[in-house]
Amino acid sequence: MKVLIIGSTHAGVAATQQILKEHPETDVTIYERHDNVSFLSCGVSLYLGGQVKRLEDMFYSSPEELTSMGANVKTNNDVLKIDSDANTVTVENLLTKQVFTDHYDKLIMATGSYVSVPPLFGIDNSRVLLCKDYAQAQAIFETAKHNHHITIIGGGYVGVELAESYARTNHEVTLIQGNKQLLNNYVDQDLSNRVTELLENQGVHIYLNERAKAFYNDEATSQIKIETSGESHTADLVIVATGFLANTSLLRDQVYMDRTGALLVNEYMQTSNPDIYTTGDASSVHFNPTGQSAYMPLATNAVRQGVLAGRNIFGNIQKYIGTQSTSAMQIFDYTLASSGLNLNQAQKAGLNADSVTYDGFYRPEYMPSTEKIKIVLVYDKDTRRVLGAQLFSKHEIAQSANTISVIIQNQNTIDDLAYIDMLFQPNYDYPFNYLNLVAQMAIDKESNTNS
Repeated sequence: MKVLIIGSTHAGVAATQQILKEHPETDVTIYERHDNVSFLSCGVSLYLGGQVKRLEDMFYSSPEELTSMGANVKTNNDVLKIDSDANTVTVENLLTKQVFTDHYDKLIMATGSYVSVPPLFGIDNSRVLLCKDYAQAQAIFETAKHNHHITIIGGGYVGVELAESYARTNHEVTLIQGNKQLLNNYVDQDLSNRVTELLENQGVHIYLNERAKAFYNDEATSQIKIETSGESHTADLVIVATGFLANTSLLRDQVYMDRTGALLVNEYMQTSNPDIYTTGDASSVHFNPTGQSAYMPLATNAVRQGVLAGRNIFGNIQKYIGTQSTSAMQIFDYTLASSGLNLNQAQKAGLNADSVTYDGFYRPEYMPSTEKIKIVLVYDKDTRRVLGAQLFSKHEIAQSANTISVIIQNQNTIDDLAYIDMLFQPNYDYPFNYLNLVAQMAIDKESNTNS
């Protein structure tokens, strides 16, 4: 079988490794427009903040490694066209400018995503940068050496992580968010306020409900001027981090897509064309809390889907069980983690949802030390199913988000979570773990509501 894989970040690398592990005889060719593979873009903020010393350490594979496994790796080769009727692709070698055609038996679309940039005047200004790939990360790092005041457009994960990294390295930072809160896709207002407070305590200037409109060079100050829906700001450098969109134009009008452009798949990562599979940021996901398809560009989804696509091109072998969109970030010694829906999202999805908040210590106060932990648990009042949770603490609570992910995956209720068996040892928790306790709060709230 001849397999073409377009793209080689998380999804493409995972698919390649899986294919050649199980079927080393497969003819696998990777087409990648850049000169590198497997760049871990979520590590950019770690590099900017000094936690990671070499940007090159953010590569977890290489063309040489994939070649040694048996892949034909063609970096600096840009796929210009896909003909899904003829099972061919048209490719340009970016070094020689040669254009040629290749054919496939199966195609894996792992083209990832691109920064979703609003139609802003001056977006091509040399002082306005995007943050996604290796070259962009290099440019951001180099320009930050010579620019003190940095403005970030976008208050999602990338924007908040960049703001923290620059604040840690003694830059003046402005963060502009078009929404009424930071991290609105992950947490509800209360925890967003905690993150905002943390950033402001470190000197970050935050402007909410402001949308960037244009960028101009300010000749008087040699800075860049940012016009927004609220007011004007100036900075030495601007980084746009306004989210991502699926990079799927090569298959437009050839396979089914959702309204965002993400490729729709069945439970075997197969598109509406039986010879084309997709994975990672190019693909939609099955979001278990709602039971609907959604677009959620996360590395975790990319790796899992890549492995499944690599298995399922040989037949319907292993089903994709969906995602809870579980994620976490560290911000000034605190961990913020989430899984599933926040309350605002649940109610927008038409669910009869409610939430409770646990705000206490993670282990007894008689221990030599302890830390406060806040958990927001979201649940369906009709079915009592757990829909999501958000956790915030200096204590390590990221693995608790993984537990919530399994709870949502298995459609457990607040009654299940309240009494599920968890260890007790004063070093770690109370006789009831804090996840038990927050679920018991939900049960009490429903009992009082119905009494």
